[in-house]
Amino acid sequence: MDKTIHRYSSLDAMKTDEYRAWQKLLPSERLNAAAELSIGAYRMQESSKNVSAGLQRTLVRLQQPES
Repeated sequence: MDKTIHRYSSLDAMKTDEYRAWQKLLPSERLNAAAELSIGAYRMQESSKNVSAGLQRTLVRLQQPES
């Protein structure tokens, strides 16, 4: 992985460079990278859905005996 810091004059220049970098990869490497991105996105979504387990349980109403 290239750890060089690049400075771009515009967003279009950055996108063009990123596109060139993706095109240099083998198709199998591109598919693997896309799969990793998808899995990471799903993990982020799932963690936000995991509210505390107490809020996911069924509510049960108990009647107290009359005194």
